[in-house]
Amino acid sequence: MADIIQLLPDHVANQIAAGEVVQRPASVVKELLENAIDAGADTIKLIIKDAGKTLVQVIDNGKGMSTTDARLSFERHATSKIRSAEDLFQLHTKGFRGEALASIAAIAHVELKTKQETDDVGNVLVIEGSNITSQDVVVTPTGTSVSVKNLFFNIPARRNFLKSDTVELRHIIDEFHRVALAHPGISFALYNNGSESFNLPISNYRQRIVNIFGAKTNEKLVPVEEDTEVLNISGFVGKPEFAKKTRGEQYFFVNNRFIKSAYLNHAIASAFEGLLKTGTHASYFLNLTVDPQTIDINIHPTKTEIKFDDEHTLYALLRSAVKHSLGQFNIAPVLDFDRDPNLDTPYSYKKTETSVPKVEVDRSFNPFQEEKTSQPRVSNYKKEPTESWESLYVGLESKGNHSKQEFSAISFESEERTASIFDDDKQVEKTHTTYQLHNKYIVSTIKSGMMVIDQHRAHQRVLYEDFLKNLTVKEAASQQLLFPLQLHFSPQDIVIINQLKVDLEHTGFVFSSVMEELVEITGVPVGVPESEVSIILEQLVSDVENEVPESHFSASDLLAKSMAKSLAIKTGQSLQKDEQEHLVNKLFACKEPNVSPTNRTTFITMSVDELDKKFI
Repeated sequence: MADIIQLLPDHVANQIAAGEVVQRPASVVKELLENAIDAGADTIKLIIKDAGKTLVQVIDNGKGMSTTDARLSFERHATSKIRSAEDLFQLHTKGFRGEALASIAAIAHVELKTKQETDDVGNVLVIEGSNITSQDVVVTPTGTSVSVKNLFFNIPARRNFLKSDTVELRHIIDEFHRVALAHPGISFALYNNGSESFNLPISNYRQRIVNIFGAKTNEKLVPVEEDTEVLNISGFVGKPEFAKKTRGEQYFFVNNRFIKSAYLNHAIASAFEGLLKTGTHASYFLNLTVDPQTIDINIHPTKTEIKFDDEHTLYALLRSAVKHSLGQFNIAPVLDFDRDPNLDTPYSYKKTETSVPKVEVDRSFNPFQEEKTSQPRVSNYKKEPTESWESLYVGLESKGNHSKQEFSAISFESEERTASIFDDDKQVEKTHTTYQLHNKYIVSTIKSGMMVIDQHRAHQRVLYEDFLKNLTVKEAASQQLLFPLQLHFSPQDIVIINQLKVDLEHTGFVFSSVMEELVEITGVPVGVPESEVSIILEQLVSDVENEVPESHFSASDLLAKSMAKSLAIKTGQSLQKDEQEHLVNKLFACKEPNVSPTNRTTFITMSVDELDKKFI
């Protein structure tokens, strides 16, 4: 039998490796930014076009590469960080696998310009699909510039799996934030389609957070500091009153490397226990410094997951450090009494000497001795003889008859009752009774049996069709606010709100101004409570960033879905009888009452025959 196992060609092996390292344009951004940091740069620029599909370029002022190093950097498993297997447990740099540039070059057009400080001219390499097409000298500043163009040009199937530009740009900005937050001592800039999105100067950690997420973030931060032999913790957590519905602002950095850890996230949630509203998540920006020998970074291709030697100790230290900070800055309740300023000594009496109060006692006082008065008491009050109790009711009968005559002449203003077409008995039979089960379902009787309605999904369907109608007709009613509502958002969130502003106005929102980090609202849709406005807009921005639903839906549909989800009656909310009946009637007045806006069942029916079978 002929041999059937053969070695893969290099370009195919590189494309397979690229599938692990490069999943989307954001993966390229992460690898190139980390290479720039490892090169010792203190100024890094990131240039994006068409959400990275057309161009991802990273320019740094690091130490650059020689001609030989520039050529070798695109070979698989070529790295300057590792010499032996033991070095994997002494890592102080970002990239160490030697796969990033080789994987990127296998699926894109890459141009590399690099120059060392001691050289007069630099080198330029042009690579297309792992093939080096040219290498020449070039005049370029000290450092390295890597341009990645036409990502996945030779793998169209992978390119088709990419999301819309909005979603891909969101992932790129997330990676940019993670790297920029981990290195406040480096200046970063991000340019998207020719316009500057971020310009982050060298600063301290708190200022870096404020520069990224907006000036209003400064008042939300609570510092966390803990120094032990096992672990050093530094950074900030957000105050509980500023907790968000989404998990966007949650960052763990271990030895200046962003990681994801559900276990450590649970430690933070445990520290905030009892301080957060249901369904909200605390923000945190925490740097953990541990001995490199106690962690293993090399367990995931993207290096966002780390294995710790002793997770239980880290969990306990992290939880106690956060709880201590919340208590120290009077965020969490502590065993202390609030000082009442009303009990303080008035300012004018502070230096006045106090006198000891004296008690005078009449030693000759005898409680058993009759009181002697010089003049007898004179009383004009004469006690009337008490009549029998029957006399109290004499004459009430006649007074009662008189009052009946008076009340008979009184007329009440009321609406006229129109005669019913049906008899009372028949009308009772037509009335459908409803019952709320566990504050989650509405049970209603129907001719064939009974119907169970999910109140949250049913209300979503009702609100969704109302909002969609208002967006289509563009004639939504709005209720004016007595005082303008000012909401603070990050600059990237403001961009999304500006995109949705027109559609939001069609639903009933009235914007007086939308500034760089501030939105001022003077009117909201009818029935929307003022306290829910910030939650609605936060949820809406999150849905647009994550494209829920996907891009083939219209913006109006997305907006209607997001607002319906935010404003719908929640599970656990008690409803009165008339509210239950109103919801049932509104549901079956919808075009598609069977499913919620997210295509989930809103109600089920159970016939009498099915119930009978249960008792057999």
